[in-house]
Amino acid sequence: MPPPPDRESYGSGMSVNGRCALPRLASTVCPTKNAPADGRFFPPVVALYVVKLACERPDVIGRSLSQWESAELARQLVRDGVVEAISPQTVQRILAHHKLKPWRHHLWLSPQVPRDAAFAAQVQEIVALYTRPWGVWEMVVCVDEKTSLQPRTRKAPTLAAQPGQPVRVEHEYTRQGALNLFAGCDTRTGKVYATTAERKRQVECIAFLEHVDREIVPAITTIHVILDNVWMHKGKQVQAWLAKHPRFVLHFPPVHCSWMNQVEQWFSILQRKRLQIADFADKQHLAARLMAFVAAWHEHAHPFRWSTKSVAKVMAKCENPVAKAA
Repeated sequence: MPPPPDRESYGSGMSVNGRCALPRLASTVCPTKNAPADGRFFPPVVALYVVKLACERPDVIGRSLSQWESAELARQLVRDGVVEAISPQTVQRILAHHKLKPWRHHLWLSPQVPRDAAFAAQVQEIVALYTRPWGVWEMVVCVDEKTSLQPRTRKAPTLAAQPGQPVRVEHEYTRQGALNLFAGCDTRTGKVYATTAERKRQVECIAFLEHVDREIVPAITTIHVILDNVWMHKGKQVQAWLAKHPRFVLHFPPVHCSWMNQVEQWFSILQRKRLQIADFADKQHLAARLMAFVAAWHEHAHPFRWSTKSVAKVMAKCENPVAKAA
């Protein structure tokens, strides 16, 4: 390890006028305002090294870690001989100064699906259904399935909250199979159409569409159905059923755009309010409680406010989407 710079050249990293007496790059990482309380001195090159490590995957330098955290970065600095000792808190201050949070992660999708004119046209088709005025003869229903819902019967009853104690759920449970929830959300009113089934095939998909067909009055002559781009929704049996029910018109968002399906927002509410604690006697009990939740939802059902901000972000990645989709 090369000898540390002398204090005359670096000191606390400050010059007489209070500015970092270093090149521009080093001055942006000079952690002088949050110096350790014990007066320990770290030259700016240490901060540079912390930033360099934080901007690399741990595997690149031979560490078997999925992500960096302050304690691991501090250990790596010592291991590489940059410092003899440094606390995770000091590393945290350096990272905070540069708005770095290497312990966090977000999912993203590489451009496997081209953002071309066809992609833009599909997005605009869905957006138009959400934003344009509707005729009294038409409606939009967003459809999807919430699969593999398990009753998970607990080996001891779930205990309600008490003063000083939260709800207590028995850790162990017995498996009772799984159930699939088929649901459709009316984008105009927020009303939800729902059925349950033990399997997820074209047969069950058609059964759900027949349920929706019975629930919606004949005065509605066009039902726009938005649903995922999967084979179950496009099979021969479904196509044959659609040929006999011409008022149903299917619309498919682009691949990996399930966020455009508004029923996903209702599924999020269902997960948080009803399925957060899974403790049901069996599949029949689970199905009954799901239908009870749907009935309770209808007492205060509301449409979801559709924002075009997310769409704008996707459309911005299209190659001249407006011109090509026109």
